Amino acid sequence: MYLNCHTYYSLRYGTFPVEALCELAIKNKVKALAVTDINNTSACLEFLKIAPEFDITPLVGIDFRNGVEQQYVGIARNNEGFRQLNEHLSHHLHAGKNFETEAPQLSDCQIIYPLEKILSRKKKNFRENEFIGISTESLRKLQFSEYRKLKDKLVLLQSVSFRSKKDYNAHRLLRAIDNNTLLSKLPESEQGSFSHQMLPQKKLEAQFEEFPHILENTRKLMQACQVSFEFGRGQNRNLRVLGKNKGEDEVRLRTRCYEKLPKRYPNAGQEVYERVEKELSAIIKLGFVSYFLINLEIVDYAKSRNYPVIGRGSGANSIVAYIIGITNVDPIELDLYFERFINANRKSPPDFDIDFSWKHRNDVTAHIFETYSHTALMGTYVTFKPRAVARELGKVLGLPKEEIDKLSAGYFNYKELDELEKLVIRYSALIEGFPNYLSVHSGGILILNEDVHHYAGTFLPPKGFRTIQIDMNIAEEVGIHKFDILAQRGLSKITDAIEIIKRNQPAACIEDMENVSVFKKDPAINDLLKVGDCMGVFYVESPAMRGLLTKLQTDNYENLVAASSVIRPGISSAGMKEEFIKRHRDPERRKQAHPVMYKIMPDTYGVMVYQEDVMKVAYRFAGLDLDDADVLRRGMSGKKTSGEQMQKIEQTFRENCKQKGYSEELTTEVWEQISSFAGYAFPKGHSASYAVESYQSLYLKKYFPLEFMVAALNNGGGFYTVETYLQEIRKCGGTIHAPCINKSDHPNTIYGNDIYLGLGYIKELETKVVQQILENRQFFGNFKSLDDFIDRVHISVEQLSILLKINAFRFTGLDKYHLLWKAHFKLSKSKPKATQAVLFKPKHRDFDLPEFEFSRLIEAYDQMELLGFPLTSHFDLLKFPMKPAVKAAHLKNFIGKEIEIYGNLITAKKTGTVNGKYMYFGTFYDENADIFDTVQFPDTAEKYPLRNKGIYLCRGKVVEELGYISISISWISRQETAPDPRLVNGVRLKV
Repeated sequence: MYLNCHTYYSLRYGTFPVEALCELAIKNKVKALAVTDINNTSACLEFLKIAPEFDITPLVGIDFRNGVEQQYVGIARNNEGFRQLNEHLSHHLHAGKNFETEAPQLSDCQIIYPLEKILSRKKKNFRENEFIGISTESLRKLQFSEYRKLKDKLVLLQSVSFRSKKDYNAHRLLRAIDNNTLLSKLPESEQGSFSHQMLPQKKLEAQFEEFPHILENTRKLMQACQVSFEFGRGQNRNLRVLGKNKGEDEVRLRTRCYEKLPKRYPNAGQEVYERVEKELSAIIKLGFVSYFLINLEIVDYAKSRNYPVIGRGSGANSIVAYIIGITNVDPIELDLYFERFINANRKSPPDFDIDFSWKHRNDVTAHIFETYSHTALMGTYVTFKPRAVARELGKVLGLPKEEIDKLSAGYFNYKELDELEKLVIRYSALIEGFPNYLSVHSGGILILNEDVHHYAGTFLPPKGFRTIQIDMNIAEEVGIHKFDILAQRGLSKITDAIEIIKRNQPAACIEDMENVSVFKKDPAINDLLKVGDCMGVFYVESPAMRGLLTKLQTDNYENLVAASSVIRPGISSAGMKEEFIKRHRDPERRKQAHPVMYKIMPDTYGVMVYQEDVMKVAYRFAGLDLDDADVLRRGMSGKKTSGEQMQKIEQTFRENCKQKGYSEELTTEVWEQISSFAGYAFPKGHSASYAVESYQSLYLKKYFPLEFMVAALNNGGGFYTVETYLQEIRKCGGTIHAPCINKSDHPNTIYGNDIYLGLGYIKELETKVVQQILENRQFFGNFKSLDDFIDRVHISVEQLSILLKINAFRFTGLDKYHLLWKAHFKLSKSKPKATQAVLFKPKHRDFDLPEFEFSRLIEAYDQMELLGFPLTSHFDLLKFPMKPAVKAAHLKNFIGKEIEIYGNLITAKKTGTVNGKYMYFGTFYDENADIFDTVQFPDTAEKYPLRNKGIYLCRGKVVEELGYISISISWISRQETAPDPRLVNGVRLKV
């Protein structure tokens, strides 16, 4: 009887999930209801899927509103009606326009107008599928209205948005957040009514006992509606035929495969041909031919545009994918199981992750949208996170900033909070996890067999590609499987570095970047891995990875492939990371491995490192067939697998182990290892793809370090801050210069060993000013003086002052204070309106000015203000001189001893412990730019939290583990920086 129910997908309005709505219906003995979220269909598929579990007849539709003002409710009579509603919604969302007061002709839908809207509009004519909605509140109005005579058009429209007073309070807080206003100032018109709750079925019917025709009309309307989808039965709603028919697609795939095979395998043997035929048979039998062809077409398009591309993920396990050019990892060389990718039990299409440069992905995406008709980006929901929601609630409740910061950071004792602060914490816990707004999945694109609107509405994010209002979880349940078209900056670093090298060192000989085998065998490159000297290198530059590489003494490709998966959390939590390191370093330790496990995984010393190892162990250790082994692997990885199926496989696993004579203790140990790590480990092909790209970056870092680091910075850096990468450039022999109007571009530029920061780094410098400077310089050459610049570039005195303060005119030989005075004399404070070049240059007057004293400290503060960091060392800016202390390069001489060392904090990682406390892992560099790492166990972490960047004096014990040195902190103190000399009583003097 409820035709207007909202879930929390009525964003910043609704207050509970779909399952809670079903539970509420059962509690109130409601057997049929409609989910009609406000301008959103995110909940519809989920509701259709789970409603039968609650013995509820599900209806789906949309509550069409302008803001919170309800216009009408649309209920789908059938699947075509659902498509019509989604299309109507999407049209308005894409255009960003309000809904009209009357619905268009939606022939397969039921349209219900609330009585209040009908009364205000005095609507006279109703289509066959249009009705008037009566709520318990509007019954009284109906009795005095002429519309009471339209008995056949009256239906029950009781909204359901809340379960309780608590829900209603949460709703009001959400509405205040949405309106960016204090709760006390939230207009009533922006809130729902407290009466919008679900009444027990009998009580609801009792309210309408004088109007039995309304109840009867409502029952008829509901009985006439049925939308149905098949869920969880291996559907594939992706584009299934690329050419004229399936047969043509199969011929095309087979032909491409055998045409390209000789290039990949010049001396192919029987093993290769058997593997190819085995894969082609499975691909054709399972109906995945079009999936391969579509991915191939996308990769071919990218290559035709000379875009760098990497195919990875479980797709790297396929020899067909390798031969036709989707991936570059040889599955024969690395012993990669095809069954990890496709097996007879697999119903959904396999996974290809295709990486493009962040600069090229938009063009690739546009190509996909132009090539395939039924296309959309996959949606995802950004939910309210604990800190963010505490901050938002603090704001709408009017708390002071200090209290909001305290609650948001989580540094408080609940018992010491006042009532308002406790209210924030309580409602934060309730709202946490609610969907906040719709966003775009990081790489998922849908290429469907039929119109996207059959399944949900779409919206239009800033990049202009329509995006579906459902996420990947429910999409996969209904048979919608995404193509992963991803963007990463690592590829751009490589291509940009090559271009920079060609400009900066025209005579340099650069290796073919595709010839990775040369890099793998280069001892100089492998030496970088061995000591973890990987700053800026894709995937291996983090402190944790640097430490792992050092402990492993990584000096080859296979070991790097292993490290890429060993670093994953599941392996660490199962204790296998430490065991792998020990067995790698100590051949004697390998003898502790179970002989069968060692035989199965000799390359990883009997330790499970990759997702495929789950399959290997299940197949070779426990005797499961490969199909069941992959179902086990998928189940352990958190993929959709039935509990009954997993139970059956575990039982078979244990029975087989018993028959093979393994002890119950060993069987349980192996099963628990599988359980603990499989969900987080990489597939080997994925790690191998990453390792290839890492080697390409390592080659550039080793032989062209300055150009590579400039390219890294120009592509957004990576794990560390800009300042950290600049420090690495200095360490590699480069000299960093502040932006210069004659030398700088928008990004960073390099001339020999001199790196000029880009004009784009300067805060508050307008983009159009940067464009004007660069265009003028390109056409008319370098600027000769400040006067020449003023004549050629139309700029306000405020914008020019920014350039002068960063010393961008130092080529003139005049100090910036002198130039600042001149600029203020020569330019008015208003921005010039003219944009044309000056035909006759005015004669410039000059001024006699006193000598100005240069201050390195003031220069540093100007740089911090305009760039975010100083170009001088932070150690030179300390208020008090440093006392004698150990340097990072000498730590190896103090192992086991207590030392003191000064360090500039690069990054700190806060990690929880099993007993609910936390610890810090810090990374610093010392005065000589050498990096060192620290660890703070819970006692010191609580006393000395690493919350702010800066110089610290660290005291602790030097610890060594398998060649990796760190400091176990006992005491740490942040050192004071010299204040800005222009501060007087805390107020900055203007220059």
